[in-house]
Amino acid sequence: MFTEVLVALVIGGLIFFLVQRNRTQVLKTEDGWWGAGAPPDVGDDVTIRPFKVTTSDEELEDLYRRIDQTRPVPSLEDSQFNYGFNSQYLQKVVSYWRNDFDWRRQVDKLNQHPHFKTTIEGIDIHYLHMKPKKVPQGTTPIPLIMVHGWPGSFYEFYGLIPLLTEPSDPHDLVFEVVCPSIPGYGFSEAPHKKGFDSVCAARIFHKLMKRLGFQQFYAHGGDWGWLVTTNMAQLEPKTIKGLHVNFAPPAKPGLLMTLSIMLGRRFPKLFGFTDMDIKGLFPCMEKMVVESIKESGYMHIQATKPDTVGRGLNDSPVGLAAYILEKFSTWTNRDFRNLQDGGLTRKFSLDDLLTNVMIYWTSGCIIPSMRFYKENFSKGLDEPHAKMPVFVPTGFACFPNELMHTPKLWVKQKYRKLLTFTPMARGGHFAAMEEPRLMAEDIQNFTKTVERKKK
Repeated sequence: MFTEVLVALVIGGLIFFLVQRNRTQVLKTEDGWWGAGAPPDVGDDVTIRPFKVTTSDEELEDLYRRIDQTRPVPSLEDSQFNYGFNSQYLQKVVSYWRNDFDWRRQVDKLNQHPHFKTTIEGIDIHYLHMKPKKVPQGTTPIPLIMVHGWPGSFYEFYGLIPLLTEPSDPHDLVFEVVCPSIPGYGFSEAPHKKGFDSVCAARIFHKLMKRLGFQQFYAHGGDWGWLVTTNMAQLEPKTIKGLHVNFAPPAKPGLLMTLSIMLGRRFPKLFGFTDMDIKGLFPCMEKMVVESIKESGYMHIQATKPDTVGRGLNDSPVGLAAYILEKFSTWTNRDFRNLQDGGLTRKFSLDDLLTNVMIYWTSGCIIPSMRFYKENFSKGLDEPHAKMPVFVPTGFACFPNELMHTPKLWVKQKYRKLLTFTPMARGGHFAAMEEPRLMAEDIQNFTKTVERKKK
């Protein structure tokens, strides 16, 4: 009896030690310098400068000239989007872009929200900062940073922002939103040196929020934004009041994940699997291996030799549009591969899609945006942040057409304080742009849950 009690105490003590060690574990990082050349003797210029998106006749004339000189290549018969962007439909998109799309009007739309730039670690960081027009008496706005991914931009959040800063329901929380461009994306300056990964972006965004006066705030992200905001929670867990994500692929399979893949279809209740989980995961060879291979060719290129293909995309607006918009087709719904038009306008307008393409084209950011893959993958999959759990209160919005389905069991392996897990009615990878109302509703519900727990 004494031996059993002693063994139990030792095991219990070991578990307690491991839990406490994890709870006190914080991701380490060091300040960087990403500007050209050697860092100056003086620090960054910390001033905040208003910024406006602009265009010119010369910019548009150059674009039209390049579009007019494109060399169409016919798609194979009956190939739809299974070989990539269908050439016949691409000609229709290009014709609309050349003859009907009004970039000047879209520039005015972009400037409806206040844009700013500030210098952090040697590079200019672009961001939107939306303050609510009306705040209920006796309350303060909830600060929230929202981070995009690739091949998206800050523009993905344009339908979501007003739903958070000006909610129609008087019982809803009112948010103050900061929406930065990841360095190398959009109008944020690209790093001039090797090594700028998600942890560096997370550190810079923490500095940005502190410069804006926020000591604590919420964070939301999808795609790369999921990893950047997760790193923010790992770097300063006391600063992030709550983390909301709609993408959370596991870093690497653990024992529980492996067992759930092997046995989950036969014993779903054992792993808490729902019908949505079964549909999203099985047959696992098709859903997790074959589909990943079909859709990850771009990732291998960008994680190894981004500059090579990037030069071609930076010279050709039509090539750039095909490369980016193909993702807005297939990543929204895999079944769209079997449609002649890729289902592009079933969820998005051509104006919105081409506005995102134009942000890449006019800023010339396609190559640095692709380099972000190399910087993150070249260090391997065993980085400290990949092994480190997150103890910040977390909410997960589980959209049915996401690139990879992540059941609640898997999400909880990383995010130990998972407060909300919401199976969403519809939506894919670009959920904030595709289903802004659903996203706003889930961010509201999650934040209310956190705020109630803090009282």
